[in-house]
Amino acid sequence: MTTSTPLRPGAEPRAPRPHSPAARGRVAHGVFDPRLMWASMPQALRKFDPRLMVKSPVMFVVEIGSVVTTVLAVTDPGDWFGWTIAAWLWLTVLFANLAEAVAEGRGRAQADSLRKARTDTVARRLTGAGEERVPGTALRVGDRVVCEAGDVIPGDGDVVEGVASVDESAITGESAPVIRESGGDRSAVTGGTRVLSDRIVVRITTAPGETFLDRMISLVEGAARQKTPNEIALNILLASLTIVFLLAVVTVQPFAAHAGAEQSLVVLSALLVCLIPTTIGALLSAIGIAGMDRLVQRNVLATSGRAVEAAGDVSTLLLDKTGTITHGNRQAAEFLPAAGVSEASLAEAAQLSSLADETPEGRSIVALATGRHGRPARDRDEVPGATWVPFTAQTRMSGVDSGGLRVRKGAVGAVTGWVAELGGTVPTAILGTVEAISGGGGTPLLVAEERDGTARVLGAIHLKDVVKDGIRERFAELRRMGIKTIMITGDNALTAKAIAEEAGVDDYLAEATPEDKMALIKREQAGGRLVAMTGDGTNDAPALAQADVGVAMNTGTSAAKEAGNMVDLDSDPTKLIDIVRIGKQLLITRGALTTFSIANDIAKYFAIIPAMFAVAYPSLDDLNIMRLSSPESAILSAVIFNALIIVALVPLALRGVAYRPLGADRMLRRNLGLFGVGGLIAPFIGIKAIDLILSLIPGIG
Repeated sequence: MTTSTPLRPGAEPRAPRPHSPAARGRVAHGVFDPRLMWASMPQALRKFDPRLMVKSPVMFVVEIGSVVTTVLAVTDPGDWFGWTIAAWLWLTVLFANLAEAVAEGRGRAQADSLRKARTDTVARRLTGAGEERVPGTALRVGDRVVCEAGDVIPGDGDVVEGVASVDESAITGESAPVIRESGGDRSAVTGGTRVLSDRIVVRITTAPGETFLDRMISLVEGAARQKTPNEIALNILLASLTIVFLLAVVTVQPFAAHAGAEQSLVVLSALLVCLIPTTIGALLSAIGIAGMDRLVQRNVLATSGRAVEAAGDVSTLLLDKTGTITHGNRQAAEFLPAAGVSEASLAEAAQLSSLADETPEGRSIVALATGRHGRPARDRDEVPGATWVPFTAQTRMSGVDSGGLRVRKGAVGAVTGWVAELGGTVPTAILGTVEAISGGGGTPLLVAEERDGTARVLGAIHLKDVVKDGIRERFAELRRMGIKTIMITGDNALTAKAIAEEAGVDDYLAEATPEDKMALIKREQAGGRLVAMTGDGTNDAPALAQADVGVAMNTGTSAAKEAGNMVDLDSDPTKLIDIVRIGKQLLITRGALTTFSIANDIAKYFAIIPAMFAVAYPSLDDLNIMRLSSPESAILSAVIFNALIIVALVPLALRGVAYRPLGADRMLRRNLGLFGVGGLIAPFIGIKAIDLILSLIPGIG
């Protein structure tokens, strides 16, 4: 897997700067910031439309109750109790709509920053006769356009010719330029980004209006958001509970009439609203939206809420070794000289033969010889008359010919072959050193020289793929979460085993091919497990499509981004671990607030029922454990609490319940202990406090 390549060698991915476009799209102020609340109010008012409210059965019933109580209040203008109940029922609906509107408003803030990145550009389209300038909106799939330094790329596509550095800060918020080149896994470019250097030819892969940026805006704004299976199931449960309580309330009236305590429709409406699960019904949509927004805050776009939920249920995590578990660029760690050769002589030869090697490994060899072994820094211009042999994928060697001396450094097979051609032999001890390096998870290189017709091996270089700091602890945390980690690598089995043991992953797949990845995912899924993986290449596309959570890197090919159900704009493969945490946090938040809501309803039952029938059945006053001042005050206090608790829980719904890697049994006990017991206690405290305030008002107490 190849990740985004900053121009600075060895640069690590960084979070977007506070002044970057991506950071500007993030909502830094609190939930109750007046600007955010007022900006969301018009949208909250539009949601009173019954055609929208019917999508939330619980709140639709509350709205109907609001209409009924309002009509009754209008027919009896002097009934202060009816007017007060109607007002608070409408406020309950408003607070629910406002919670959803605030969550959507955060997404729109990000969408606005993305929309600013979308510009109308003039494209230089290639034709058989040369170039023609056309509006970017006139481009079609398959068109080829030329982009040079300073040009804005007019549409999504793949680089088919050339290499260039590109500024993607408008999309990712990262100011460091990245390299885009034809072929490989770094060929995809996004419309709206700017070429900083060189010249590339881009083949357009999306039609106008369907670009990646357009899809990002649509996803962030929620235009394509649909309810997830878990959310649908919970909605069905809430609707069922609502029907049960509706039937219960309807049957209350005949019994009440028989007992001589017939209740008004206002009281029955208040009873129904307080008993149905209004708290979770009001916050359910906001919880789902906030979960996707938390991903957006981390520069990850999910094509649906289903993917976010699936991340929370993932039990197997497939991670690429290079760039995810390790830093990606193998570094020279040690010079191991052959018998009769000093380490200083080996370091000098390794440095000299690596001056023509521009790969990260070649530069690290020069740095090791210069830094640790005190070799003076050298440049090719300082070796007059030398013929340099650059490293190529075909020869797998680099070196220099100078006078009667020829030096080579490279892969074991390539260097041993070169020595053998010149009549030399490779000492058995060096072959043992090579085996030891490979067995320890490293990559061995050999250094050899030919002087006066005699060729010999000077020693070996140990290249080490460095495991990222703290990665072992993160895998241990995943293990506590019940998630199995599997490292995927193209390395041989010995190297893969050594890296896996050092990193602390549970299993590994060595010498992996696209078919191997697919087979592994299918095996895990056949065992009833949900699988997540990252990828950026076309060869990753089948596995990304097969995985339950496929996170494609923004630097990757168009095929990879189309196959995955998430796109990481920062192209940081380790972010998959954070995605899993966000998914689990979403599920835990929904479960916790559902527990709190149902416990709330049980507690409110003891506030309203005794107050309704205490006149007909004085013995029921024993159930009035809160000692509420009057039936009217009891019912009104419960309705007011029912509305205010929604407002109080909005920050928790948007922020999410803090997730800790606990077992399922401990997590259940925590939810029941904190939100179950808390849901039982809170209404007693809140309703009693409101009753004390109402009792001070003449005519109520």
